[in-house]
Amino acid sequence: MKKSIFAVLFAALAVTLTIVAKSVLEFQHSGPQIQTEIMNTYLGYATFSLARLAIWMFLICVFMGLTGFLVYHCVITALNRGHQWLVAGLAAFSAIGVISSWQFLNQLLYIPASLMASFNYRGSRLYPLWEQLTPERVAISGWVLFLMAIAPVAWCLVALAKRAKWVHFASIAGATATLAGLPLLAGLDNDPRPVSTPAQTSRQPNIVMIGSDTLRADRIGANGYYRPLTPHIDALARKGANFEQCIVPLGRTGPSMVSLLTSTWPSTHGVRDNYVGDDQLTLPMKTLPQALKEAGYVTAAVADWAGSDLSKFGFGFDLSDTSPDQWNLKYLLRQGPKDIRLFLSLFTHNRFGKTFLPEIYYLAGVPLTAEVGRDSRRTIKELANNGKPFLVDIFTSATHGPFGSPFPYYTLYTDPKYRGDSLFSMSDVSSVEDVLKAQEAGKQHFDVQQIINLYDGAVKSFDDEVGKIVDFLNASGLGENTIVVIYSDHGVDLFEGETWGQGNIVSDFSHRVPLIIYDPRRASTGNITKTVRSVDVAPTLLQLTGTPIPASMQGASLLPFLEHGNEIDDRIAFAETGIWISKVRGLPKDRITYPSVLDLLEIKGKESGTLSVRTKYMDVIVQAKSRLARQGQWALVYFPLQNGESYSLYDIKADKEMRHDVIEQNPEVAVRLKSAIVEWMQVSKP
Repeated sequence: MKKSIFAVLFAALAVTLTIVAKSVLEFQHSGPQIQTEIMNTYLGYATFSLARLAIWMFLICVFMGLTGFLVYHCVITALNRGHQWLVAGLAAFSAIGVISSWQFLNQLLYIPASLMASFNYRGSRLYPLWEQLTPERVAISGWVLFLMAIAPVAWCLVALAKRAKWVHFASIAGATATLAGLPLLAGLDNDPRPVSTPAQTSRQPNIVMIGSDTLRADRIGANGYYRPLTPHIDALARKGANFEQCIVPLGRTGPSMVSLLTSTWPSTHGVRDNYVGDDQLTLPMKTLPQALKEAGYVTAAVADWAGSDLSKFGFGFDLSDTSPDQWNLKYLLRQGPKDIRLFLSLFTHNRFGKTFLPEIYYLAGVPLTAEVGRDSRRTIKELANNGKPFLVDIFTSATHGPFGSPFPYYTLYTDPKYRGDSLFSMSDVSSVEDVLKAQEAGKQHFDVQQIINLYDGAVKSFDDEVGKIVDFLNASGLGENTIVVIYSDHGVDLFEGETWGQGNIVSDFSHRVPLIIYDPRRASTGNITKTVRSVDVAPTLLQLTGTPIPASMQGASLLPFLEHGNEIDDRIAFAETGIWISKVRGLPKDRITYPSVLDLLEIKGKESGTLSVRTKYMDVIVQAKSRLARQGQWALVYFPLQNGESYSLYDIKADKEMRHDVIEQNPEVAVRLKSAIVEWMQVSKP
């Protein structure tokens, strides 16, 4: 018996060491590659991280091996024969292989993005296998494996009962219950029941903000999209106010989130890109959550990997259920090299993973839309029972690149015959180096229509989750006193011009986002076609809740639009570009340049591991930013050049892709917007 147990441990150890060895020999961590000298500094930490992952892998393999051993033990017990350690080891090996294979098939069908993240987004070798998979076949195969395992156990228990071996009977029954129950417990994550009787006594309205990273405004049905992707969001738009022309000041998540929740411009709060040092995480002004907290609110943030900034910056949320910082080398090293990361990802898309291996659970590129939805409903239920009004900010990566949504969403709008590299998600984006090459190559490098179809499926997945959250609010009796906001941090260019991505150019597709505000206490306003800004959201919510607006906020409340609709004049919106991570196509040849992002990054605080821009490049990066002034149909683009500057004017209404400069035909408009953008660029930090 002891030899058989050792055989199980040996099988688990052999599998673990094999994958660890392969991982080390083919080492490739997630995220941007870092200079050798920095990596050498963290060699010890990388070794520790790999050892930690190896231990977890070993324990998972032991668990699977014990399942095989239990089946083997039950068979020989029923036959009244003795143990053979070699056969026990083979049973353990077989169980590890069979269970891992079934988990692989399950994820290949339902969440292939989790596999593509470790397959470097080149999964064509898996297509023949994927073509054989259906929900019914995966379910049937799972039940077959379960019955094949449970039948010998039942046979053994009957035999032991006949022999009156009750101690042995109890041990087999207990072991079976443990081996079957732990996976069920790890994966059990039921949707919470609606609140039966909310404890709230305050009449101040609750606020639920629901955002999706990289969601374009033009994908909303209420804004005229031809595919019916957003029926639940459209319903909110009809009942509330749909701001068709909302502009964010910077098309990158970190700066945009800070502007949204502080109502200040990037030049004021100082966050000009995603790579932010530890010294910039404490914000110098009051935030929306902090202002609401002073008014008696309790606040919470719920997000997957795309919303790590909600806990990274000092926004002041009382509760934070989000990913660790994604722009941190120590976090990226904890995810391990791709092979061991792939194995662990098969078993961590559940509560077990979130609790014990969050760095694998929150793997970048793998949307957790349904999981964030469940967690947010659980948070709403918790807050609704404490008697205070609440703010819950929900943010998901549903529509973020590489647009790998779960089944069936990645199949909804794609061509069933398509078998290119982007079948499950956008290809060739597994590393910053790949993105550099792809953006320089241009759109001919990509299957553009397939990527657009994947993106639309991702939008649909987000809308369905919005519907579930709104239904939960209504079923809980909270809907009549809860303001719902639909928003995004930025959009994305999908090859309308010479490039793709967000924040590289000041385009309508990258900087215009959905903004829907539904206040059930107010009459519907409908579609508002006037230009507004995301910095206007925080003061609007404060005014709607009767909360004083801090003097530091630079936006203006949208209440006049909620009351008078399109009778109010357009506001002037401003925007700037982020760091160009490559030689973005379509930009002027004599633009101000700086090194590639691979050479821009450093780690100032070695203990924290936070990735940030080298201090010596900060000024030139800000100087090189292109800017936008947007008002109504007009968009003025400022571009700094090595010897001077250039301005161009576009009629967005007639030329959404901004291809035709009309500055000479409209000099008065150009002068007005130029004056505004020059004044905006001169805004200094407080």
